[in-house]
This record gives sequence, C-alpha cells and structure tokens, in this order.
Amino acid sequence: MAWNWTQEFWPSFTYDAAVLEPLERRFLLSSGEVIGAVRHVGEEERTLLRVELLSDEAVKTSEIEGEMLDRLSVQSSLRRQFGLASDDRPVRPQERGIAEMMVDVYDGWAAPLDHETLFRWHGMLMTGNRHIGTIGGYRTHEDAMQIVSGRHDKPTVHFEAPPSERVPTEMQAYVDWFNRSAPGGESPLPALTRAGIGHLYFESIHPFEDGNGRLGRALAEKSLSQNIGQPSLIALAYTIERSRKTYYDQLERHQRTLDITGWLVYFAETILESQQTTLKRVAFHIGKARFYDRFRQQLNERQEKVVERMFREGPAGFRGGLSAENYIAITRTSRATATRDLHDLVEKGILTRTGERRHTRYALNL
Repeated sequence: MAWNWTQEFWPSFTYDAAVLEPLERRFLLSSGEVIGAVRHVGEEERTLLRVELLSDEAVKTSEIEGEMLDRLSVQSSLRRQFGLASDDRPVRPQERGIAEMMVDVYDGWAAPLDHETLFRWHGMLMTGNRHIGTIGGYRTHEDAMQIVSGRHDKPTVHFEAPPSERVPTEMQAYVDWFNRSAPGGESPLPALTRAGIGHLYFESIHPFEDGNGRLGRALAEKSLSQNIGQPSLIALAYTIERSRKTYYDQLERHQRTLDITGWLVYFAETILESQQTTLKRVAFHIGKARFYDRFRQQLNERQEKVVERMFREGPAGFRGGLSAENYIAITRTSRATATRDLHDLVEKGILTRTGERRHTRYALNL
C-alpha cells in the first residue's frame, strides 16, 4: 500500500489554495466574533468559562479515542490549576493528566513547538498508564505502527505509520515545518491551511505509542491560537466527536495521497462549525450567569438542584426536555411535590412548559 510517507515527494503536500480562500476569510471573521463574545464576560466569569470549555474539549478528545472520563472530575482538576476553589471530588490520574495538558496548551500557545513540549504533553496524557513502554518520548518498538480494526485473526489495516527508527528524523522535520509556517516564520501559512496540514502530517507520522489523536488535536489548537494571536477556545474535539466516523474516514483517505485539498476543506469546515458551537456555548454561559442573577434567591433546595442539573446538560439540555419523572428522580421527592415545584418554576418564568399530561416537558427560560 502506497501510504503518503512512502511516496517520493513526502512530506510536500499539494492542495488548491483558491478553494480554501473563502473558508480562511470566514474563519477570521468568526474569530473576531468569538473574541468579542468572550470579552463581554467579566474576568471571574471568563475563568469559569475557560474551565467549562476546556473540560468539554478534554472529555470529547478522549471520547474520540474511546476513553470515557468524568467531566466533573476534569473540571475539578482544571479549577485547581486555575487557582479556583474546587470540591473534594476524587480525580483519576488520566483525568488529572488531560486537564494538565489542556492548561499547558492554553498557557503555552505562543511558544514555538519543540520536542520537549510534545514529550511533556505525552507524559501528562499518559499519567497512570502502565500498558505502553515509552511515556514522554517517541516510540522505539520494532513492531509496525498500524491503525487496525476488526477481528484479531483477520484485522483491517487502515494505516501504517513510518517505522520507529524514522520517527526522530520525521519529527524534527515536523517541528521545523510547524515553526516555519507560523505567523512571523519563514513561510507563514493561513490559519486553516496550517492547522489542517499540521494535523494530518502529525497523525501520519504517529510518533507516540499512544495518544497521537489527542496530541494531534492539541497541536491544531496551538496552531490556530498562534494564527489569531490568543487561545482559540474553539470546540474542535466536541465537533469532531459528533461525526467521528467522518473524521476517521477523511484521515484514512488522505493518508494515501499527498494531494490533500479534500482533507483541508473538510478540516476547515469542521473548524468553522467548531467556532459556531463555541459562540453558542459562550452565549449559554452568559445566559446562565444572568439567569442566576435573576432567580437564585427564588429557588428552593430541590429546584436549585434540578436547575443545576439542567445547566450541566449544556445548551442542548435534556434530550426531549425535562419531565416530571426526571424531576422526581433527581430530587427523590413525591409526585405531588414535584408537580408543585414545577408549576412554581413556570409561574416565576424560570422554566417554559410544552405539551400536555405525560408529554409535558420543561426547559430553562434563558
């Protein structure tokens, strides 16, 4: 199989820059919208917003790779690192590690890329992992580095990366390219083009034993942040996870060719969608702050617990809306009390109500 790295002109990717120009313009406009929206939030609220957005990204970038983390534990670890009060919730090593990496990516966005940064991120990401031989360094094993699926006795090989002995040379070339293509570098590239090439290029080298997908998405975030001049805070992993199969299909298709126009269009559109998701989440966060300013003193203990649970579901809310049964399950109260509480919340304008009888559903009135 002629993988991209086996081809004569690797790693000189080709693409149609004219196709990407309108997407690049949209990215810059949307970046201004995101920056403006975040600036509407006070400093204390901005830190809380960072925690929410980074925790979502940490959970989703892990979920793409099949690792399920507890969002509240990740948030608790992030709060500690940002110097905020946090609860005594137990945090597993992998949740602490991904939180540390997300903060390191966020704080160090402007610094040039080097091997030590990648090793540090990998060490954080693999905290508590006892199943791989090399943590905080490039892979050295002699076995072929393959992306496979299917049965053990009849696997499907989706991609095979360069052998381990080539990784140091390939990664030196990658680090040089990343820094050379940055704003102010010798050969600067537009934001979406650079992020898209950088992600595919890194995933094709697959330099670590594990964690390459999460590190590759962190590099895309770093790349975008450098191009806009501040942390991007976009919901990239959150957006990719919703169409995970398309993401893997696009990677597999374009790891067999050096003509990557199709990949760059896909990745650019994913980033643009991520920006819109971030704008919605910022608006939701602002709405949440204003909501509590208006209504916090009007909620009894049960109602506060349910409202907090509804906010935890994010902008999409409960699938199908909050029902009386949900309310009873969350508060462990009687149906009569639940009915009375819900009626009170609607009367005060805290919740909106749709449907009748067993089809009645409630949503936050933001």
